[in-house]
Amino acid sequence: MATTRTASAHWEGSLMEGSGEVTLESSGIGTYAVTWPSRAETANGRTSPEELIAAAHSTCFSMALSHGLAQAGTPPTTIDTTANVTFQPGTGITGIALSVKGSVPGITAEQFEEAAQAAKAGCPVSQALAAVPITLETSFTG
Repeated sequence: MATTRTASAHWEGSLMEGSGEVTLESSGIGTYAVTWPSRAETANGRTSPEELIAAAHSTCFSMALSHGLAQAGTPPTTIDTTANVTFQPGTGITGIALSVKGSVPGITAEQFEEAAQAAKAGCPVSQALAAVPITLETSFTG
C-alpha cells in the first residue's frame, strides 16, 4: 500500500529579507523556521531544505541497509548514518556525502561495504536524488 507524507511551507517577504516556516503535517511533530541566511550561511537555530533532505536521506538509507542485512540473515546491532548535503548559492545542491557506522555480528567489513553500497543504490531517497552526486563512506565493527 502506498503512503503519502505531507509537509507545507509558508514564506513572507523577499528571498533575502524574508522568512518562513516549514511544517511537518503528516506527523504533526513540528513547525520549523527557515530564512535565506539559515540556508546559505549559518543555521542559527533554523532549518533549511538541505537539512530536511539530509534527515530524509540518512533515515531512508539506514532503514534500507538494516533491511538488506536482515534479509541476508545478519541483522545489524546498530546503524548510525550521517548525510551531509552541500548547497552552493547560485548553483544548488552539489553533493550528498553519506557516512555510515555499523555493528553487524557475523559479517566482514567487505560484506558490510557491499550491503551499504546496495542500500545506497536501493534507498528510495537516493533514487529520488539521483541527479546529485552521492558518496558513501563506511565504518564497521563486527
